[in-house]
Amino acid sequence: MSNEPRDPRRNEAGRQRNRGGSGTRHFSAAAPSQRRRIADPARLAAYEVLRAVDEQDAYANLVLPARLREHGLSGRDAGFATELAYGALRGRGLYDAILARCVDRPLANLEPAILDALRLGAHQLLAMRVPHHAALDETVGLTRAVIGAGPSGLVNAVLRKVSRQDAAAWTAELLDGLEDPVARLALEHSHPEWVVRALRQALVAHGRDAGEISALLEADNLAPVVNLVALPGIGTLDEALDHGATPGTLAPDSAYYSGGDLSRLSSIHRGTTRVQDAGSQLLARALAGVGIEGRDTDWLDLCAGPGGKAALLAALAAGQGAEVTANEPAAHRAELVRKALRPVDHDAWNVVVGDGRRYLQIPAEQRFDRILVDAPCSGLGALRRRPESRWRKSPADVADLTVLQGELIDAALAALRPGGVLAYATCSPHPAETLAVLDDALRRHPRVRLLDTAAAVNAVTVDGGIEGTVHASGGNTVQLWPHLHSTDAMFLALIRNDGDTTPTLPTKG
Repeated sequence: MSNEPRDPRRNEAGRQRNRGGSGTRHFSAAAPSQRRRIADPARLAAYEVLRAVDEQDAYANLVLPARLREHGLSGRDAGFATELAYGALRGRGLYDAILARCVDRPLANLEPAILDALRLGAHQLLAMRVPHHAALDETVGLTRAVIGAGPSGLVNAVLRKVSRQDAAAWTAELLDGLEDPVARLALEHSHPEWVVRALRQALVAHGRDAGEISALLEADNLAPVVNLVALPGIGTLDEALDHGATPGTLAPDSAYYSGGDLSRLSSIHRGTTRVQDAGSQLLARALAGVGIEGRDTDWLDLCAGPGGKAALLAALAAGQGAEVTANEPAAHRAELVRKALRPVDHDAWNVVVGDGRRYLQIPAEQRFDRILVDAPCSGLGALRRRPESRWRKSPADVADLTVLQGELIDAALAALRPGGVLAYATCSPHPAETLAVLDDALRRHPRVRLLDTAAAVNAVTVDGGIEGTVHASGGNTVQLWPHLHSTDAMFLALIRNDGDTTPTLPTKG
């Protein structure tokens, strides 16, 4: 046995006790099995959004604000959570293709909660300015905290494989040998193939070059700038401009806001300033602005929920001495409409609940002067704002919706007085939901006429320049595009009733 004095930093077995020198060592209070169980609040909020979308068929834009409040997130943390949730949802197609190369089993065999965690990790690694070690550690910690210790090992191993290449290298690898141009676009821009085909067809149908499809798909994947509108005669943009907003270049009384948390704007709380896409603003303004002869006191918003366009339309109606009837078939959405309309003079609006198709039987003396049909649609024009929508819809959904759209137009035209104007709008450029529905309606109703819709839109646009798509009947329609106008892909057709409003409907056999 050696007589040399023992190093006080080593135990009897010779193992070092304290590698940190002579200072006091601080040990973790948690056992190894308990470490990394606390999830970062921003990442946890994003994860909960993805789970709600998957489990409850929820809309991310409706779930996210509540999650941000629940976790006390604001400013940069709220922005991080928003980009993480929305980015993972937008990029799901590409990320799943990459993950499939890194997992030793079909993705369908993974627990959905684990797959959502992997998507969040992939987005951080491939599309956000997050250091790789942070993306890995935090995603593994999130998994351990909300799913379990076992799955965290799988997530760690898979994401380490993902981190070996950047997004461009992964995309090049996945595209190698893939010859179908639609499949290539779908993978590169993370859209379902049927959506790529539909959007390319829509470009051509509305007078654009099919070669714009890449720019359109790319625009779909950009986070949209928040658009604000001050309700005319009620609100102003002064407060928003004082907080860094810039005047809108498309719609009057609008602004672009990138200052983060909107809750600090008192005008937002009062409802006198609203968040609304500039394209939607133009639709309401174009309908309110087009000239009609005779009485102009009774307006109808046939599909009013959740109330954004109804609020703007009612404010415009109040300024013209008219009243808007806001119809909404679902009672809970009708409450949202009432809330949206509260800042407007109560003499300028009323909310009714019921299926819009019942207006097909309206008495002649109760017909309306102006009617908005913002029809239920596939929402392919709002993929920037509703990133999960692209993965939910199918061509069958479009076919079902076109039947309803036609029935709503029939009811609206039956409720439109001679000389009155109807606006048919969809948040979709799909030709089946836009031009085809319009063509069928014009054939069924020979006494109605398509107007110069582009002229009506340009009359209420800040700088004009919106092109119309010429129709065989002599009028034109307007199709807005994310890659051209930085709006949702809104469609609008203005139709005037030139005679008896009794519809000429096909005989059912």
